[in-house]
Amino acid sequence: MTIAGAEEIAARYRRIRTEVGDSVTIVAATKYVSLEDMGVLVEAGIDVVGENRAQDLERKHAVYGDAFRWQFIGHLQSNKVKVVNRVCELVHSLSSESAAERIAVPALLEVNLAGESSKSGVAPEDAAAYSSRYPLIRGLMTMPPLASDPEHSRPFFRRLRELAEEIGLAELSMGTSQDYRIAVEEGATLVRIGEVLFQGDGNALAGG
Repeated sequence: MTIAGAEEIAARYRRIRTEVGDSVTIVAATKYVSLEDMGVLVEAGIDVVGENRAQDLERKHAVYGDAFRWQFIGHLQSNKVKVVNRVCELVHSLSSESAAERIAVPALLEVNLAGESSKSGVAPEDAAAYSSRYPLIRGLMTMPPLASDPEHSRPFFRRLRELAEEIGLAELSMGTSQDYRIAVEEGATLVRIGEVLFQGDGNALAGG
């Protein structure tokens, strides 16, 4: 992906920051940002990045280290937990007991609210048991079914907030480029933003 320049990314970041408020953490989702282009994010003032793949996390952290606060937002395999423990301050996507038993940093439990077989995540009815068994779980994360209308995500975000309240967890990672505004309205404390920050054709903010 060709990303925008540092000034444009910085302007987009400021706009999103104004929309979501200071209490919400903007996690820049850098799955499609190359190692070389990570330097543009430094120039733009991005401070928190989220990686999807452990190998990319290792490569980028080796070069940019303390330039960012590192979080992991992709599917977490138990054999990759060691990398995440060494590099990350937070994991968004804990979804198995094998990974939970190895995790050594704060984590969010991924909940598959729609029961989609193509997505990771525990069943909603299992979330409380995970939370009680693994004290490093600080909150919940979800990815609603893909939809063209961001409003279709609202019921899933609302249910995640209600579930977190039932369990007594404070952090909610929900909302991406297309529906982060809805997520914030429903209580998100972290949003995972990629395309609307980085897209290089100048139209990144047109559709939200």
